[in-house]
Amino acid sequence: MSSLASWSYTAQATIWKRSGATNDYGDPSFDPPLVIACDYQGGLSKRLGDIGGEKVVKNTVWTEYSLADTGDYLLIGVSTNPDPIAAGADEVMQAIRYADTFERLTDDYAILTGA
Repeated sequence: MSSLASWSYTAQATIWKRSGATNDYGDPSFDPPLVIACDYQGGLSKRLGDIGGEKVVKNTVWTEYSLADTGDYLLIGVSTNPDPIAAGADEVMQAIRYADTFERLTDDYAILTGA
C-alpha cells in the first residue's frame, strides 16, 4: 500500500466476487466475502423517463483493490454474510483504474455501484 493510501483509505468495505458457478435456479454464486481498505462517497439518484427508470451510480468506493468487476457485489462496512444480497450489498457497475501519481507503487481504483 502506498503511503498516501495508508492515510486516505481508512474505511472498510466488503466485496463478493462472482465465482463463475450458478445454483440450481441459474443464480450466480459468490466467493466468500473479502474486506478491503477504502474510502467512499455516497449519492443516490434515479432518473425516471417515459419508458421507466435508469440505473445510476449509488456509491463510489476508492481503493487499491484491483480485482473488482461488473457483477460483483460491494457493501460499505464489514460483513461476514456469505450472501451479498442478504447482506444489503450493491452490484458493481464498473471499476475504473487510476495511476498512483506520486509514488508509482499501486494503482488506485474507483468502484461504482448501482441502484
